[in-house]
Amino acid sequence: MKADRKKIEIAMANSCMNAEDLQKESGLPRPSLNNVISGRSVRPGTIGRVARALKVNVTEILAE
Repeated sequence: MKADRKKIEIAMANSCMNAEDLQKESGLPRPSLNNVISGRSVRPGTIGRVARALKVNVTEILAE
């Protein structure tokens, strides 16, 4: 699964978070979070943790 960088950035802005805040809230290691933000393919659970930290549905941050 791949996330859409722009959608993640919008969700981060809506949540008033930067990457460090998102990393702390999601509990993901920084390299894993960077993979998500960069749009690399990651496991569904990883994207799920990011979505939960941003308080959005996973479908809102997935690449199309």
